[in-house]
Amino acid sequence: MYSNIKIGDFFSLHNSVENINESDYEKAGLIIEAARAFERSTYQCVYIIDYFKKGFLYVSNNIARLCGSESDKIREYGYRFYIDYVPPEDLKMLVEINNMGFKLFNTLPIGERKDYTISYDFHIMRGRRKRLVNHKLTPLILTKDGRIWLAICTISLAAGNERGNVIMKKPNSGMFYQYSLYDHKWEKCKEIILTDNEREVLSLSAQGYTMNDIADNLCKSINTIKACKRSIFQKMDVKNIVEALTYAQNHQLI
Repeated sequence: MYSNIKIGDFFSLHNSVENINESDYEKAGLIIEAARAFERSTYQCVYIIDYFKKGFLYVSNNIARLCGSESDKIREYGYRFYIDYVPPEDLKMLVEINNMGFKLFNTLPIGERKDYTISYDFHIMRGRRKRLVNHKLTPLILTKDGRIWLAICTISLAAGNERGNVIMKKPNSGMFYQYSLYDHKWEKCKEIILTDNEREVLSLSAQGYTMNDIADNLCKSINTIKACKRSIFQKMDVKNIVEALTYAQNHQLI
């Protein structure tokens, strides 16, 4: 798959990491063990980015289901993984998100940076098949000046059908940053607030329940469930339940 993107394009000067020694990596062994334990308890693919050595410190075994390549090989590939398995148009988007994400990250208070997660959707190729995945990146260890040394990433199938949906947020902060791929800038937005019933309707919808099933489960009338859905759609500015579930996943609302 041809692309003029190089591995070095993923490593922004805004996150230049220095002076990490072997004793630091010995301590990181506990993090790898924790990632392995997390892998056993989730369907998501898990890997750890090392911004000092500019590669992957750990890659979970279940990533083979997405791209058909063994985890050890992907760990050896490092950022070559993106170049080999992501379509060129999405690859260009990833480089932009990476650079602009670090620019925003460096404006955040150092004491709060580990609390933020960036989430976005892109395609991964497996042969001729193209799958849209959701990717979340959260800092694990920062340097003294607030740069990311290690970050944990999770990959799962996206709920929507369009690439992008770039969000950076801190849980329970009441706000989030949304990146526009058209205007090429971040916008600070207010997070919506869902009622308990609205969360229940979304959660049950995500499990495949029909409108009648949801009404029975919550002991509500069909009209009440319909009104609840209309309220959700209005708050999220979406048109249907699929778009609502995509929004909820990206914003970690359920």
